[in-house]
Amino acid sequence: MHARFQLAETDGQIQEIADLAKVIWQEHFTPIIGMEQVQYMVDKFQSFSALKEQVAKGYEYYQIFVREEFCGYCGIHPENGKLFLSKLYIKKESRGQHLATQALAFLEELCRARGLISIWLTCNKHNENSLAVYRHLGFQTIDTQEADIGGGFIMDDYIMEYVPA
Repeated sequence: MHARFQLAETDGQIQEIADLAKVIWQEHFTPIIGMEQVQYMVDKFQSFSALKEQVAKGYEYYQIFVREEFCGYCGIHPENGKLFLSKLYIKKESRGQHLATQALAFLEELCRARGLISIWLTCNKHNENSLAVYRHLGFQTIDTQEADIGGGFIMDDYIMEYVPA
């Protein structure tokens, strides 16, 4: 199944991403961090207004389609010669179809085209499924971080990096 990556440029596309983010976060992250933190983080980082603000600061969002179905999205930002993979989310029904593998290949091409040396991300230390996928794709844990995100919440993450061959 071949994925297509489309840069989100319109308010409608950004709203579609925000809508899907809410569904994915409630389903995937509630068991990991609880409903209250999920609601806070969706509003702070994944809402339409948050995404619009990030785009204004140079983030790019790509919708992931299989055929014509919107299956997920990724958000990226170049930082210090590397590509920060801020977000990579696939809806539950589309997981297991190698979309993360295709996303990584897409991001590797962006890195080559832009002269970036690696891809890095943060992932919750208790997000076992996603950690397993990232490790399978070749990401290595290079550090840890605890970030106070306000509202009495802390993000307790691994910092992972992938260096394209």
